[in-house]
Formats: sequence, C-alpha cells, structure tokens
Amino acid sequence: MKKNIARLLSIFAAATALSSPAHIFAADSTATAVSQDQLPAEEVSKYGMVPIYGFDVTDGTYSVEVDSSSSMFRVIDAQLTVKNGEMTARITLSGTGYSMLYQGTGQEAAAADPEEYIPYIEDKEGRYSYEISVPALNAAFPCAGFSQKKQQWYDRNLLFDASSLPEGTIAFALPDYDRIQEAMELLEASDAVPSAENGTAAAETAQEENVQTAEEIIVTEPLVSDTAMEMDMDDGEYSIEMYLEGGSGKATVVTPNILTVKNGRAYATLQWSSSNYDYMIVGNEKYLNQAEENANSLFQIPVTAMDESIPVIGDTTAMGDAHEVSYTVTFFRDSIGSKSQLPQEAAKRVLLIAFAVIIVGGILNHIIKKKNRA
Repeated sequence: MKKNIARLLSIFAAATALSSPAHIFAADSTATAVSQDQLPAEEVSKYGMVPIYGFDVTDGTYSVEVDSSSSMFRVIDAQLTVKNGEMTARITLSGTGYSMLYQGTGQEAAAADPEEYIPYIEDKEGRYSYEISVPALNAAFPCAGFSQKKQQWYDRNLLFDASSLPEGTIAFALPDYDRIQEAMELLEASDAVPSAENGTAAAETAQEENVQTAEEIIVTEPLVSDTAMEMDMDDGEYSIEMYLEGGSGKATVVTPNILTVKNGRAYATLQWSSSNYDYMIVGNEKYLNQAEENANSLFQIPVTAMDESIPVIGDTTAMGDAHEVSYTVTFFRDSIGSKSQLPQEAAKRVLLIAFAVIIVGGILNHIIKKKNRA
C-alpha cells in the first residue's frame, strides 16, 4: 500500500513539474537546499557485480542502459564514450524537472562551487541531456539533481549496465547477473541455506560449464627468465592492473590480470581479446601462444619493470599474413592485490553461489508441490 501511495505521489509530482513554467537556476547562483523528505534511494546494483573500468572497455561510443535509483530520474537514452581509459556519457532524462546535476550527493552539491554544477542541454524535442563522467560500469555512483520546482537537491544513484554494451566491447565475459539476482532473491524468500552436498554439485557445474576460471588461463609451470624483475613478495599469484598501448586499438588485454611471483621474480599472464596472436616478443625472447585452439591468445611474459612502459611485439594473423605489431605495456605496482580481485575469480564465486541457490530452490519447489498433492 505504501509503495502504491509513493508511486502515485511520484507521478503527481512529475506531472506538476512538467506542466509548470520552467525555472532555470543560474549556474553562478548558490544552490544550498537539500531535500530531507525524499524516499530512500533504491539499490540499483545487482548481487555480485564487479566494477568495470575504462581500460577494460574498447574505445568508442556506444548506447548503454542506465539504471536509476528513482523513477523521477529515469534515463531514457545514454551514449557512452570511452577513450584512453576514460569514460564519459551524455544522458537524457524522461522529464525536464532538473535544471542541473552534480556528481556526488546532495549535501556535497550544496557545499560545492557552482562551477562544478552540470547544466542541461535541451534538444530539438525539448528533452534535457547532461554530460557526465562515468567512474566505472556495473558500479552505482551518486549523481544529485537540482529540482527547478522545489529549488533543492535530490540524492540519486546511477548504474551503467556493462551487459548492455555490444558483444566484444569488454575484454572478458560477464556473468548473467539477472539470473544471479533472481537466485539470491529466492534464497532470501525461502531462508534456505544450501547443503554442502548441493553446494559442491553446483560448484562443479559452474566450474565446468559456465566460468572460465583462473586455473584455465594460468600456465602450469611459470617461465624462468633472468629478465624478470625481482619482487620483495612471497611466491604466489596476485592481481595487477596494466595498460596496453599501440597497434590499431581494436585488440585489448584483460586487466586486472594475473601476476605470478616465482623464486622472487615477476611474470604476468596476458590474455588478449583476440585469438589471432601466435607469439609475443619481450626483449630478445619470443613467447608462444599457450591458449587452446580458437581460444583468445594467452601468453606468460616476464615483467621487466613497474610503472613504466615496456616495449613488446605481438605477431597477429588477423590481417591474413602474419604481422608483427609494436605495443607497450605498463604494470602498476600500487594496483597489486589479491587474486580474488580478478574478474573471472569474482564471477566464479558469484556463480557458485547462484547455482547452489538455484538447486536449493528447485528442491524446495519440489517439496512444496509434493506436499500440496498430498
């Protein structure tokens, strides 16, 4: 009942705002009022979502779906532009109730310099658009709106859905977050806890059929190279962010990727977005593709330096004849973290949970039907 009342109030407020004369709040004015009586912002992210940053997305401009925490702040069109790891977007709202936006909370907007406010751009159809930056895909971020009618800031959250981008735009495959969300909602509704036996079966199913696990892309025996830099770290596997530059820009590599420390030296596992690379050259050494047939090319190379460009060569057959293409790769020391931060590792954990929940849900459904028949 409360939800229906809130929905009716929202519709009434939207109709009032659209029928009233537009009041444009001057960018050099001070907007200090913040709404205190708005409904709590709904959660816009889905269970298990992992942030995807600009370096993981191929440069270009794409239509993208955007989820909003408020029906009064509905995005009807969004054009995402990715360039050199930075992401920006022009979003178009369904209404004309907001004279400006601020990337942050309403409280932060009220205290900010008016020069930081984002004014609307009106198109030929009278719709309001705004140019904003996008910190990451699949991660909600605050974006306050200033109401022309109420003359106050309203807290809103936006989430750019990476799964709505064209296939191949992102350097790695994404889980089906909608299915996972449904599974988690089923778990919450039933208060069920997966049994160890069912959980193990689900884990095996997910591992075999649905997830390219980290083990599948790690070379069994890491290379031994005197050119690999020494690391003051325990031997083991870590995650590390990297940046690839050069070539046509069409091919990318997965980041973060796997950093292997063996005998105190550093090696990186590079997985390309293409299956056309047959070898790489680092320094004077050649490294062959270690991926299975038709899988994206995979190499393990020595990391010779951190926080500076390392020249490498990738030999590609994408253009028919083999061509050696010059690139540089940069590994960022400050980004070194747990292997669990890898996208494929996060996806594996989420899918294991989801499949366990789905199995338990099926069992519960069977029990309920059996009881009803009895």
